[in-house]
Amino acid sequence: MARIKPQALLQQSKKKKGPSRISVTTVILYGLVVVVMVFFLFATYRHWSHRSIIQEEDHLSVLEGDKSIGDAKKSDVPRYAVLKTSKGLVTVELYKEGSPEVVDEFIDLCQRGKLKGMPFHHVIKNFVIQGGNIDRPGATEDWTLRGKHNHHLDTSVKHEAFMLGTSKEKHDKEAFELFITTAPIPDLNEKLIVFGRVIRGEDVVQEIEEVDTDEHYRPKSSIGIINVTLKHKV
Repeated sequence: MARIKPQALLQQSKKKKGPSRISVTTVILYGLVVVVMVFFLFATYRHWSHRSIIQEEDHLSVLEGDKSIGDAKKSDVPRYAVLKTSKGLVTVELYKEGSPEVVDEFIDLCQRGKLKGMPFHHVIKNFVIQGGNIDRPGATEDWTLRGKHNHHLDTSVKHEAFMLGTSKEKHDKEAFELFITTAPIPDLNEKLIVFGRVIRGEDVVQEIEEVDTDEHYRPKSSIGIINVTLKHKV
């Protein structure tokens, strides 16, 4: 076997390739790829985050819209009624929050003119004034008996005078009964659904209860409600 000379070995070692170098172009290309990927990921993140914000704002706007509609409906409901009676004007505040169904019924009757000409057919001094389209004693029967024997009732903050109410008995909507108390009645809530209170015209109410009545507490002269005006403010 022929011996390789040292000079030949030196030349062969020079011919061996060293480690390959990465060109500048390759570095720039890879850098651009990384930049594009980062930009793509950032753009995707911005898109979905912006979309979620828009959806959340739309949801809030819908909720606010529903709330504003609800508030508008509440604000459209009259809060006061002015009763023009034979003796003068009586202004009452309606308790929509406490008795919504009765207030709605009362407002509906007023708007349809069903309370025009409603007579006060029972006037019990120091107790109650009762009006309605049907002449029946109803809740005043027991009050009448107590009125003959007891003229001093225990007062209560919840059961004050000048409260507006209607009978708890089921009745035809066309036969609405209206009561205005002229003195504190301890068991008022057991007899009536209170849905308002007189805030002006207490002197008119007192003048009505001073009218002459017969033995059945019916006014001897015609007296009642001429018409009703609903108002949002007074």
